[in-house]
Amino acid sequence: MLTEVAPGAAAPGAMAARQPSAKPPRDQRLDFFRGLGMLIIFLAHAPGNPWNNWIPARFGFSSATELFVFCSGLASAFAFGGIFVRRGWFLGTARIAQRVWQVYWAHIGLFVALAALAVLVQRLGWGDAYYQEHIEPIARDPGTAVLGLVTLCWLPGYLDILPMYLIILGLIPVMMALRRLHASLPFVLSLLMYLSVWLLGFNLTGNPWTGFGWFFNPFGWQLVFFAGFAIGMKWLTPPEFGQKPLVIVCAVFVAAVIPLSFWGFQNAFPVLARLHDAVLFGNEKTDMHILRLVHFLAVAYVVLSLVAAFKPRLDAGLGRHIVKVGQQSLASFLLSLVFARLAGVALDISGREALPTAVVNLAGLALIIAGAHAIGWFKSAPWAKVSGKQITDQ
Repeated sequence: MLTEVAPGAAAPGAMAARQPSAKPPRDQRLDFFRGLGMLIIFLAHAPGNPWNNWIPARFGFSSATELFVFCSGLASAFAFGGIFVRRGWFLGTARIAQRVWQVYWAHIGLFVALAALAVLVQRLGWGDAYYQEHIEPIARDPGTAVLGLVTLCWLPGYLDILPMYLIILGLIPVMMALRRLHASLPFVLSLLMYLSVWLLGFNLTGNPWTGFGWFFNPFGWQLVFFAGFAIGMKWLTPPEFGQKPLVIVCAVFVAAVIPLSFWGFQNAFPVLARLHDAVLFGNEKTDMHILRLVHFLAVAYVVLSLVAAFKPRLDAGLGRHIVKVGQQSLASFLLSLVFARLAGVALDISGREALPTAVVNLAGLALIIAGAHAIGWFKSAPWAKVSGKQITDQ
C-alpha cells in the first residue's frame, strides 16, 4: 500500500494531446482505507500501548497488515499496471525499478532514524530495549550487521514490512511477462510460491546470527498483494457489493471467529485460544495462513457493502484527513513507525493509565495526519505556481 498520489493536473503540450481522455477520478475508498491502515499500524506498533488491545486484529484472524498489503497491490495496479499496458514491458519494469529504489532507501533511512532514536533514549536514561535491538548488533559484529542491513539479510524489529513490499514489487514485471504468455500463468506462479512456503518452508534469512527467516515471508504474503493487483488490473472481477446472501455469509463468518480471536473470550475460556491455534496452525502470520486472507476478504466485502451509501462523503470531515494519510502512504507509514517508537517512550515515562495513554495516542495520530498534509503541500510545489498556473525553474 505504498504508492504515492501525484498531483492531478494534466501535463500541457504534446504529451497531453496524446491522452485520449481525462484520467478517471480516483476512488476515495482506496485512500481512505489505506490511511486507516496507517493509523492502525501506529497504534499496533507503539510498544506496550494499551489501545493495541482494541484494534480490529484482536477481533478476527486478519489485521491491518492484510489491509496494507492488499491495498498496496490494488494501488500498484493503478499506478504501474497502466504503464506496462500503454508503454510496454521495458518501461513498466523501469518504473518498478525506480519505485524499488525509492522504497529501499526509505527502509535504510527508517533504520537510521530508529537507531538514532534508540541511542538518544538510552543516553537520556529512558530505557535501553531499543538500543539492544538496533545498536548492540552493530557494536558486537559491525561487518555482519552492516552487510546484513544493506542486503536485507538483517531485519530488526519494526523493519520487516518494507522489505516484504520490495520483494513483491520486484515480482510485478515477472507477473506482467507471464500474463503476455497466458492469462492464467500469474495465478499459477503466485499459487506455486505460496505452496512452496507451506510445503517446503521457503523463506529468506532475516537474522544472520540466528538464521531466523523474515517475519513477513514475502512469498506467502504476495498472495494478498496479487489478489489486490489482479482486481486492479481487472484480471479478476470481485462480486458486486451489497448482495444480501453473500453479505450474510461473510458477516456470519466474521462474527464466528470473534470468540476465537478476542483476548477477553480467550482469557475466560482457554479452550478458545487452543482452538484458535488449532485452526490457524503453523507460522500463521509469518507465512500468511489462507484463513487470514479469507477473513480479510470477508471483512472487506461486508464493510464495502455497508459504506457504499457513504462513498461520496468519505472525503469530508475527519474522512478527508484519513484520505490524505492514504494518499501519502509511504511517508505516512514511515512517520507511523517513528511516532510509534516515540509513543512507546512517552508511555514509559507518563505511565499507561487511561488519560496519558489517550493523550499519547491521539497526539501520535494527529502528528501523522499533520505530516501527511505537510508532505502533500510540499509535493504540490506551491513555489512553482503563479496565479494558479504551474511554472518551471529555469
